[in-house]
Parts: sequence; structure tokens; C-alpha cells
Amino acid sequence: MTDTRTTTGLDAIAAMFDRAKAEGRSAFLPYVPVGYPDYESSLDAVEALAALDVDGFEIGMPFSDPLADGPTIQEATQIALENGTTIRSCLEAVRALRSKGLQQPMLMMGYLNPMLAYGTEAFVHDVKAAGADGLIIPDLPPEEAHLFAESCAREGLALIFFLAPTSNEERIKLVAERASGFIYVVSVTGVTGARRDLPPDLVDYINRLRAHTDVPLVMGFGISTPDHARQVNKLLDGFIVASALIRASKQGIDPMRELAASIRQAIEPGG
Repeated sequence: MTDTRTTTGLDAIAAMFDRAKAEGRSAFLPYVPVGYPDYESSLDAVEALAALDVDGFEIGMPFSDPLADGPTIQEATQIALENGTTIRSCLEAVRALRSKGLQQPMLMMGYLNPMLAYGTEAFVHDVKAAGADGLIIPDLPPEEAHLFAESCAREGLALIFFLAPTSNEERIKLVAERASGFIYVVSVTGVTGARRDLPPDLVDYINRLRAHTDVPLVMGFGISTPDHARQVNKLLDGFIVASALIRASKQGIDPMRELAASIRQAIEPGG
């Protein structure tokens, strides 16, 4: 079986946001690192989450020096590396998931050096061929967007950039100008990781970004509970949950599925 989707790339991501908005909620995108706790288990995790009707996926490609990631993701990706996970096996994972009929958009999240070693043109081509819809590269600043922008535009793929609470007006304008698909909104200064509370000035922060762009905003870093999901629901176009799902998965696929199901339920009208 091959990729059966009718929309791909930027069109699929736009359709994801349109559907969530029509249903009166934000889009929920879980993060799953390929190769953790092993290759087959990571594919099983994506399939289990897809069955919960999550909206899309951030597919993690492990790297030896994940500068934006907190201890939970660092540990998971280190295990994935020790299991022999490479960029090529991550591409194969996406291809395998598409062959099983998975429909949700998938964005491949990883760091610059392995992509440069692979060859940017070849990598972007192979990302599209595997069935992914875009790239999230934390250490690619918008000033260096040219490394991937033309290739991604040619293939119809999203290229995601980041904004943080410390981003000034000039930086916000630059990212808004160069973003495609959505903008990754970092909820706090620092690295990824589950947190007890979301920032108290979150609404002001989002309003500041909205004043500069109508590109969809997706928040990550620190969203870990159904209550967090309710707080960001409809304030943003989407949100990513990573460390909390990885921690739950240490107990097996069922606890991870249960946490994701509770988050998915929390963003339903009346949830």
C-alpha cells in the first residue's frame, strides 16, 4: 500500500488547521522520536496516536547534541541513537507509516548538521518522497533560510521557524515573512520539558505575534496536561506535546495512549 492521501505538504497542513478551526478547537500534534524505545515501538506509538484522531505529528530525528531539547527528549533520542537510528531510518519510518494508511500530516523535526551531511537538496527530495509534509529545524535561523527554502518551496513542503517570548519586533517580522505552514511558538525561554504551569502572560504574548502575522501559530515547550491543552485551546492554532508523552511511554504504550486521549478530549467543545 502506498500513500493514499489526497492532499500533501503545505495543502495538508492548511487542511489540518481548517478542520480543527471548523470544529472549534486547536490542532493537537504529538511528538514521537523515531527509534525510541526501539524502531518498531516508535511506529506503533504513532499508529496508536493516529487512531485517537490527533491532528498531525512531529516526527523526531535523533541527534547527538539536541540543543533545544530538555532531559526527557535528550534521553529518548540518545537511546534512539544507540539503537542505530539515522536520518535514513527516520525517512523509512515515515514511508512505512504512509504505507499503513496513516493520513495525518507529519513534520520531521531534527537538527541541521545531519541534514547538511545528507545533502540539503537530496534530503528535502527524500522527505517529500517518504510522505512527510515539512521540516522543523530548531537550529536553522530565518537568516539562513535559503539553505532549505527554495527546495521546500519546490517540493511544496512547510519550513517551520521559531519565535520565543524574547523575540523582538524585528525578529517577529522576519519569521512572519519567511514562515510557511505555521510558526512554532516557544512558550517559555529555555529547553523543552513538561512544566506545572504555563506562562501568565501567554495571551499578551500571542496577541503580540498576531499583530504581525496571520500564519498559524503552534505552541510547544511545556504543554503536558489536559488542563494545559484547555488553556491554549483556540488561543493558538495548534500545540505540540512531547516530553509528557515520552515519560508516559516509559510505562508502555497504553499509558501514553491514555494521556494523549485525555488531551484530545480536553480540546473538544465542552471537554
